[in-house]
Amino acid sequence: MADVTVEEPLLDVRLAEASWLHKLYLNQEKKILGLLSVSVFLAVWEFMGGAWSVYNPIPMLRVNPMFMSAPSLVAKAAYGMFAEGEIYHDLYVSGTEFFWGYLLSVVVAVPFGVAVGWYKKMSHIFDPFINAMNATPRVALLPLVIIWLGIGILSKVGIIFLGAVFPILINARDGVKTTPKSLLNAAKSFGASEWKIFATVVLPSTVPFILTGLRLGVGRGLVGVMVGELYAATAGIGFMVTVAGATFQTDKVFVGVLIFAITGMILTEALNNLERRFDGWRPKVGASA
Repeated sequence: MADVTVEEPLLDVRLAEASWLHKLYLNQEKKILGLLSVSVFLAVWEFMGGAWSVYNPIPMLRVNPMFMSAPSLVAKAAYGMFAEGEIYHDLYVSGTEFFWGYLLSVVVAVPFGVAVGWYKKMSHIFDPFINAMNATPRVALLPLVIIWLGIGILSKVGIIFLGAVFPILINARDGVKTTPKSLLNAAKSFGASEWKIFATVVLPSTVPFILTGLRLGVGRGLVGVMVGELYAATAGIGFMVTVAGATFQTDKVFVGVLIFAITGMILTEALNNLERRFDGWRPKVGASA
């Protein structure tokens, strides 16, 4: 009978011998270093262009707030915009555009990507178009989208859809194609039908890839919101950023940028947490095998 080697988790000697304060740091190292780096960045930024700049003895390190603003000025502008209520309509418009554009991309990309990955003939037919469109800058298609869909909400939904659909579609397609062949052969040896193999083997191994595509699609979709509202809009966060930039209101520009950044971080982290729940379904390849 062959010997079976059982892997045991290694004890972290640093953690075992550390003081409680050092243990707290080791356990929360990612959060502490992240918070520290952001705090230092904001402090230096404020020191260069904000209220603390009066204590800055080096003139060349002082930045005109009209060009770079400062954290305190951005916070003041954000408070004023939310207190006066002028930003809520823009948030509603951009949120509506992103929701429908992203939802449409998921509804189209997931089943179509899985089908292209599963059926070889579909792959041969559609792969050239998918790869060509994925390599095409979506901004180049904006004039056509505006001509086809007008300057209303549909054109922004179309741009967001074009931005988010291909990362999701390609990840779904490649997830099906990377299903371990050993699992497919094992299922076939037990007489499983094609649908049974797809439902019990292929689809579970594809789910982590689909979630990765959803995460990548969030960033592309938010870029689509900004690009669509930059060229053809009368409302929205992107439109607000455009108007503020044209009138040198850099504090309002940073408010818009922060809204995009925070939205992306929240959605990405939520999808990361969901993706980690399905890590066990991901095929082990390369060094992780």
